[in-house]
Amino acid sequence: MRSDLVFGALSHLSNRYQLCQLASKATRKLHKPTTRLQDTTNEVLMRFRTTNPGSSLAPALQAVEPVQHRRAA
Repeated sequence: MRSDLVFGALSHLSNRYQLCQLASKATRKLHKPTTRLQDTTNEVLMRFRTTNPGSSLAPALQAVEPVQHRRAA
């Protein structure tokens, strides 16, 4: 359940507002159009559970494959 993921992520952050801000930013950057947004959010919270999102968020997001841009027809 997502509440378990949130409480696991709060072990590294004490501020719930900061957790929400970081999770929303990471979800926007990691989301792929072919997947559900809920699955991407759960994946982000699982990553936050194992690492400290405040200190290592930027290097983890840079390792993601580049975003494909749409071309005009």
